[in-house]
Amino acid sequence: MNDTYITKKKVNKKWYLIDASNKTLGRLSTTIASILRGKNSIEYTPFLNAQSYVIIINAQNVQVTGQKRYKKIYKRHSGQPGGLRIETFEQLNKRIPSKIVEKAVRGMLPKGPLGRKLFTQLKVYAHDNHPHEAQKPEDITLT
Repeated sequence: MNDTYITKKKVNKKWYLIDASNKTLGRLSTTIASILRGKNSIEYTPFLNAQSYVIIINAQNVQVTGQKRYKKIYKRHSGQPGGLRIETFEQLNKRIPSKIVEKAVRGMLPKGPLGRKLFTQLKVYAHDNHPHEAQKPEDITLT
């Protein structure tokens, strides 16, 4: 019988490797979010997890345009009075380089249980080594 959509049992896991060095943050993040959703596949179903895992290497070398390197602000709050912490792109990139790409991609994923599950399938590393060689990730080159 012909199915109108792909069931959970028929979805296969795929691993992708993206090198983020000298790539623009926004353009890189939209591509990653699209792959995590499964929109690069012909079997895209909006409400199913596509089982696409994305490995990002060299996150510390990601680029931003204009003055964002010095003027873009990342905020976090501890929940305590006076607990607001503010960092620029440059400061956060020195401290935790992978957090920049993670925050950009998380904002582009759906808000809800599916989005939280998709975010766990994103693996970001600041340098060019990663522990996922056994999964044989497919290289994706962005222009």
